[in-house]
Amino acid sequence: MPSPRPPRFPGLVDTHCHLDYAPMSDDLGATLQRAADAGVEQMIHIGCSRVSAPRAVALVAPYAHLFAAVGIHPHDASEADDAALAEIAVLAADAKVVAVGETGLDYHYNRSPPEAQKRSLAAQREIARELGKPLVLHIRDAHADALAVLDDAPPLPRRGVVHCFTGTPAEAEQWLARGYLLSFSGIATFPQADGLREAARLCPADRILLETDAPYLAPVPVRGRKNEPANVAFTCAHLAGVRGDDPAVLAVQAGANARAFFRLPAPAGA
Repeated sequence: MPSPRPPRFPGLVDTHCHLDYAPMSDDLGATLQRAADAGVEQMIHIGCSRVSAPRAVALVAPYAHLFAAVGIHPHDASEADDAALAEIAVLAADAKVVAVGETGLDYHYNRSPPEAQKRSLAAQREIARELGKPLVLHIRDAHADALAVLDDAPPLPRRGVVHCFTGTPAEAEQWLARGYLLSFSGIATFPQADGLREAARLCPADRILLETDAPYLAPVPVRGRKNEPANVAFTCAHLAGVRGDDPAVLAVQAGANARAFFRLPAPAGA
């Protein structure tokens, strides 16, 4: 059965996707065209390992509307030695790299020891500071410790975004109080995500971002299928209903937030 076609909301930015994963990578041109048809004007592709970070910089280079973030994921924090971090620092200085990450803490899977995750996060925090770029944070079951690591140094001038936010409303307020943005994925459309929708409701209009985390976390009504950037339109429509917004307005607002936060150029034709 064919997937439902996403609605079209011009102005959208998918702030977090992995375009080098199948099936998107099998026909990147078609993936980008479907995104454009849904109103997605720009995308941020994430390279979050020593292997995928240089690949991310190379992937976005030919495309005016694609940008990258590079870092070392908390799952791979055990590999974040001085050499790996030095490589990330060099890559992150590229003009098309708009953020450092995704980095952070993941205590749900604990694929790297917590102390290694904290050291990696602290090191990438300092790379972001040195380059004047924001952080892209992956935080799962670890909000208190992540806040402690970030609070253990002067605030970053450009702070960061908690990507694929899955915390409680109280945790959302803690991040917002420190100047961070919150990015919402397809998880916000899942039936059991009431707390997450409450966090989306309380997020100020100028601090909300939208993402797919493609190929993961496809939103309702395409949940269970491989995700892609076009589907951020479904998440936009759902969250607009939750927040009492017009989805077309939320698309423009969230897109403007992304462009301001990541310092993206105006999209072609704007």
